[in-house]
Amino acid sequence: MNQELDTPQLFGHPKGLFYLFFAELWERFSFYGMRALLMLYMTEEVYRSLVDRDDIAGTIYASYGGLAYATPVLGGMLADRLLGFRRAITIGGIFMALGHFVLAFENEVCFFMALALLIVGNGLFKPNISSFVGALYPTGDKRRDSGFTLFYMGINTGAFVAPLFCGWLGFSYGWHYGFGAAGIGMVAGLIVFRLGIANGIFGQHGFASDEEYLKNKFAGISIKRWVPIIAICIVPLVALIMYYGQIYIPLIGEVHYEGQVVEYIFYIILAVILAVIVSTMIQVSKAERQQLLVIVLLTMFMTMFWGGQELSGSTLTLFAFRNVDLVGMNASQTNSITALVIILLALPFSWMWVRLSKLRTNPYTPYKFGYGLLFLGASYAMFAWSGSFASELGKVPMWTFVAGYFLMSTGELFMSPVGLSKVTELAPAKVVSFMMGVWFLSSSFAFRIVGAVGKYLAVEGAAEDVDPMESLMIYTEGFESIAFLVVSGAAMVFVLAPLMKKMMHGIH
Repeated sequence: MNQELDTPQLFGHPKGLFYLFFAELWERFSFYGMRALLMLYMTEEVYRSLVDRDDIAGTIYASYGGLAYATPVLGGMLADRLLGFRRAITIGGIFMALGHFVLAFENEVCFFMALALLIVGNGLFKPNISSFVGALYPTGDKRRDSGFTLFYMGINTGAFVAPLFCGWLGFSYGWHYGFGAAGIGMVAGLIVFRLGIANGIFGQHGFASDEEYLKNKFAGISIKRWVPIIAICIVPLVALIMYYGQIYIPLIGEVHYEGQVVEYIFYIILAVILAVIVSTMIQVSKAERQQLLVIVLLTMFMTMFWGGQELSGSTLTLFAFRNVDLVGMNASQTNSITALVIILLALPFSWMWVRLSKLRTNPYTPYKFGYGLLFLGASYAMFAWSGSFASELGKVPMWTFVAGYFLMSTGELFMSPVGLSKVTELAPAKVVSFMMGVWFLSSSFAFRIVGAVGKYLAVEGAAEDVDPMESLMIYTEGFESIAFLVVSGAAMVFVLAPLMKKMMHGIH
């Protein structure tokens, strides 16, 4: 059967794409709704009276984000070898919904348990819904990049609406109302996904590789039931790692950062990933080996991009709160700006890639990555330059902040949706979800950059003691350094691009 026609089609794409579009839209609503509030919740509520509150909050934020994007590697492996996309996405969505609802309770234990539920759930949900999109398209299908760009628009629709709505609830009625709304969004995403399954929209895609094996029992419990049971047992462990691995509270009441546990976890994850990739490279053909190497290189450059982009949820949110003359929105709601730009530009970019392909002038992926990093560097140059327009109160005009985010989002469209598409196309079929998990490791390790930058740009002082002029100087000087480093990374991409193009064997 023609793979292109074995599922219903809509607007020139598999109909399942649009169900996954709306499922991911609501999942991203939940994620970005919570993220928009998290940093401000910690600095202005949980650790408000501490001098080093920026440092502590930034460390917890970076560790949460890093672990949330590290677990997709395991989630991808489980889907490839055991669960299948459908079951993994469903289990992950349930855990994430629970995490958001637990976060709605004002309690420190609930706070860390909620973060743990979100971390575990994201590991099962995130890589597999993206891989599911790729499974809907035949290898070499020229609609693939366009389809992923449309899917990416769904991601950013949720990312746009969530900060506006959850940020309004959080600032107007209380932090935990915003967190609760994020949970409702996740439930909506699950409902849309299950409707797609019930209506047969996905055809035969997304099932486990051996459905009969999952019915086998161990200790009287079927194998398919063991995965959520083990995941439930892991949640308290992750919560303890987040708590004791990040902050130490001695009897005198001081709070210090001790990140040893999480650092070791990342070293272990990196070692395991490298071992699996090397093992896979030994088993595959020369052409597949080279394509896997391209994925690894693209992931490294994507890590640099996300290291700058993910500061939008931490340092840039604090910059907006303290030093931007905001008009029509609060600091948490500024997290919607990048998503709005991507929504506005996603269709033009999608059309542009298809048009350039027809004209045979579509740049190869490595060159797109180089352009993306240049735009990111330009965005931080704009943030640094904004200090030149600061008022005597240390406030910069909002247009400079929006302009910086516009440049950042443009760079993202050159890299992220194209990278998602290429991972599903370049990776051997038997490890596609695993490599998608490796791709999401770019975000995971990017949060190590976020943590380091957050520590470097931390403003000391309790909530009522921050001097806007001091914070402005710290932020703008730091943004200038970031711009220089990112542009240097872009130059490296352009140097390696011809070699990477050759290793891709004609795949754009």
